[in-house]
This record gives sequence, structure tokens and C-alpha cells, in this order.
Amino acid sequence: MTIPAPRCPGTNGRPVALFVLGMPRSGTSALTRVLSLSGATLPAGMLGADSGNPGGYWEPRKVLRLNNTILLRHGSSAFDPSLRLQEEDALNDGEKAAYIANIRAYLTTLPAAPVVIIKDLQITALSEVWFEATRQAGFDIAVVIAVRHPQEVGASLAKLMRARPELSSALWLKYNLLAERHTRGIPRVFVEYTNLLDDWQLQLKRISATLGIDLSAQDEGAIGEFLKADLRRQRDCGPVPELCGADWIPATYLALHAAARDEPLDESAMDRIFYAYRAAERDFRTAFEDFRHHSNNMFVRISRPFIWNLMEIIAITKRRRGSWA
Repeated sequence: MTIPAPRCPGTNGRPVALFVLGMPRSGTSALTRVLSLSGATLPAGMLGADSGNPGGYWEPRKVLRLNNTILLRHGSSAFDPSLRLQEEDALNDGEKAAYIANIRAYLTTLPAAPVVIIKDLQITALSEVWFEATRQAGFDIAVVIAVRHPQEVGASLAKLMRARPELSSALWLKYNLLAERHTRGIPRVFVEYTNLLDDWQLQLKRISATLGIDLSAQDEGAIGEFLKADLRRQRDCGPVPELCGADWIPATYLALHAAARDEPLDESAMDRIFYAYRAAERDFRTAFEDFRHHSNNMFVRISRPFIWNLMEIIAITKRRRGSWA
């Protein structure tokens, strides 16, 4: 199927909802703050700074609550590496309609501005309902996708929540695959975290030119103060890791790294990786869920202490003969 060329957002007088998507710990907070200091308007009610992100997250608390409610209802979370919500039957029509209505109601409370910036990386996994609600609310959509070396993301997650490399790698792959796949046909631009820190002016010019959004209202002093040298606390930690013995992560990073330099994105490679990861993830998830059902259901938990005694009783009734000898 041929995807039409994305239309420049805001050209028909509609306000633009500028989404920042990608993998957590990929510099998305820094990117969001820089954009908000360059003319994009933030919603009210931000999640404040903490030790995990001293510069602030720049995520609306109401958006976090909306998305967490949806994810939890379907057995997922921000740290779920599965593609369970991308299954065809994951959300029924009634659920989709309800979620879209709730998101649309929130969007009607946003400030009246030419460009409003929204960042909550859970939207990356819920973009279908978010994008539909955004269109219904009268906005055009544009997207900035953050890119960061997977080893740096893994090191950041390990420090933040002691995540093992296997989990951080699977999450990195999931969020990056979905961010790329679900924004095809939408005005978008890829920004690598190191490039933002090295030359934020150039990256703003790229974003503005690619998306057709005016980001000339830059508070250079505030941006320079915000993008301190110690903002990047984890550095490239070596070669890109593999997952399940496959090239999924190196190949994905290679494609996104190229796109962040305005080189053509190899969508066929991204498709190959997505379908391979989806098949493997689904099979392993099904096997693990089946294991939990058979080994940890209520009957097994209650009866487990008595199973071995029961076997001995049966052996006695069989007089320990034959196969019970």
C-alpha cells in the first residue's frame, strides 16, 4: 500500500498537536523542554522533577493518568515489552470509542496556541486512539521521534530501576519500532539525543523545516542553561546489543541513526524486524502465560503442600507394586 506524502501541519489554520514519541530515557524530556522554549506551548499540570530526572519530565499528569488507566485495564504498563495492545482484538470497538472520547475531552482543555506539545511516551503504544482523538478534537498532528543509542538507554534504565539488559533491550526495540511504524504518513522528524546536545540550534532548524512549524521564538539563554553538559549522564557503552540472537536492535538503530541525519529510512528493514519481533514475542508471551496458568493457579497453590503426601498415600493403596514399586 502506498502511503500518501504527509501534508504540512497547520496550513489550514488548524492548531498543531506536536507529539514527542520514542523510548523512555532517550532524551525526550530535554527535547520537549527545548521545543517548549522555542514557541511550542505546554499543557498545564506537569509531572515535576525528581532524582531520576532533575531537569523535569515535561509530561502532563492528566495524560499520564489517562494512559496508565488504559494500560492497566489491559494487563500492560509503561515497562511492558510485549505487543499485546497491538493485537487485532486487543481493544474492542466500545473500548476504543470510550478511550477516544476521554482523550478528546482532555484535548479540549489544552491552551489555545498554534502549536501545543504533548509528551508521554506511553502514547507511543497507544497512538491509534490518541491520533484519532486528536483529529476529532480539531488538531493537525506532527511528531518528533527521539533516538538514542540502546546501550545508553540500558545504562540509564539500570540506574533508574535496576532493569536488566534483556528488559531494556526489549523495551528499546518495542518503543522505537512502534514510534516509527505508527507515524508513517504523518509529518515527522527523527532527532538523536547526542545531536540535540551538540547543536540544538541545528536540530531546531531541522524540526522546523521538516514539519513546517515556526520554532523561531527561541529563548537561547534558557535553552543553553537547561542543556547543561552533565545532562547526558550515560555515555555510549560499546557495541549495540542483540536480542534473542538476532540483529533486530543493531539494524533498528542503524536505520534510525541514519534518519536522524536526514538520510532515507529503510522501512523494509523496519518491517522485517517488526514482524520477526512480533512473532517471537507473541510465542514467548503465550508460553509464559500458559506456564503461569498451569503452575500458579489457585488450585495448585492450595494443593501444592499436599501433593507429595497424596502420592505416598496412593503408593500405599497400590501396595507399592508394579509401576508404584
